Parts: sequence; C-alpha cells; structure tokens
Amino acid sequence: MTTRTIQQLHDLSGRTALITGGSRGLGLQMAHALGEAGARLLITSRKQHELDEAAKALRAAGHQVDVLATDGRDEAQIHALVDHALATLGHIDILVNNAGATWGAAATDHPMDAWDKVMDLNARSVFLLSREVVKRSMLPRQQGRIVNTASIAALGGTVGSMQAAAYHASKGAVATLTKALACEWGPHGITVNAILPGVFPSKMAQHLVQPGTVEPIEKMLPLRRVGDDEGLKGAVLLFASDAGKHITGVLLPVDGGASAVVGA
Repeated sequence: MTTRTIQQLHDLSGRTALITGGSRGLGLQMAHALGEAGARLLITSRKQHELDEAAKALRAAGHQVDVLATDGRDEAQIHALVDHALATLGHIDILVNNAGATWGAAATDHPMDAWDKVMDLNARSVFLLSREVVKRSMLPRQQGRIVNTASIAALGGTVGSMQAAAYHASKGAVATLTKALACEWGPHGITVNAILPGVFPSKMAQHLVQPGTVEPIEKMLPLRRVGDDEGLKGAVLLFASDAGKHITGVLLPVDGGASAVVGA
C-alpha cells in the first residue's frame, strides 16, 4: 500500500458533507473547514435567511454548497433532509451533527416544554439523523465519518449563574451516544466521534463573551482565552478525514484547557 502524505490524508476532495446548524457560529466554522479541505457541502438549519447568508459566504470562499431549511426536532423533516441530501450529493461521506439549543433556568423552575425542546434538538435529532444517514448511505458503502458537537457541559455541572440542566443532560446524552454508535458501527468502517467545545463566540454563548463577563472566564482557562473563528477547524477536519481513520468513540474537549483544571 502506498503511504499517503499528511496533506493527502486531510484532503476531502470528492467527499460530501452534511452539516446541521451550519448557518452560523460553530457549524459555519466547521463548514468552512470541510469546504477548504475540498468537500462538497450541504448545510441545514431552521431559518432560510440565515442559510442563504451562510451559503453566500461559503460560495464567496470558493466552496460548493447547497442548503435546506430543516427543523431537526421533526422526524418527517429529518427523512426529507436525507432524501434531499442523497438526491443532491449522491451519498453522504461526512455527517456533522451540530444543531443545538439551550435554555437557562433553575432546575426547580425549568419548564418541561423547554426541557423537551432542548432534548429533542440536541440529543434526539442526533440519533434520528445519524440512524437515517448510516442506514441509507454509510452502511451500504461500508464507510463514513460522523462528528457530533457535544460540549464540555457534558462532563459535569457548573457553579454560579449558568443554570441549564437540560443542556447539560442533552450533551451528556450526545457524549454517551457517540461511544455507543462508535462501538456498533465501527465494524462497518464508520467512525463516530464528538467535539466538546468550551466557550466560543456564538449566539448561544453571547451572554458569556461580553466585556466584563468574559474576562473572569478567560482567567480560569490555562490558555487564558476563549475560542475563536478557527478553533474547531483542526478538530473537525481530523475526525472527518482519513487522518483520523483509526480514531472512533473519542470525546475531544476543545476548551482552552478548561477540562484539565481540577475542580473546574
């Protein structure tokens, strides 16, 4: 067998990638990373106008991208998304499950409809979409890469004003689901890994990255900074490409070192 160079191992030319929550924030950052490596993209989120703006930016960067507005909480829309992806892309090499939501409330006051919304989008939709993509595209081809966006919130709770029990529970579910699916689908050439971001600038974390709020967070981090617009690119490319072909079931914190701090 010819040994490939490191550049060849990271090359996604001719590959296809479906990214949920790909219209902004971390999802858009990962879409750019996969596009820069040569993948053809299909991004999805609930809001069409955000998808259109993201597609414009991706195309301006030279990437081939299609879009479809989808609510991941709706099983019928998940099926329609996979139909569209297969009709558009032909097959799905890479699935990035990134769509997510949070809800801030004390556990004693947490509304159950909000709990269900967070759990349905953050955990249930990851299983539904992964199941359909694997069954209809990856299993028949005996290959595939799945990258889930969990969070360092999957590793434990937080002390202080950040009260989001449903978010923690949902990301913990994603972390364990990642390991379970890695075990089940590994014999079929399918890797399943998860990225656990710390604090990154995004709509979901906007209350944490404001002046006066972000500085105490940064002081607690070994790297003394929160994430930026490139911080997830290397991680998603590793898991999505042949550079990570022998890695599965891994939960990778990308958090400025937060998960390394005792008692953090």
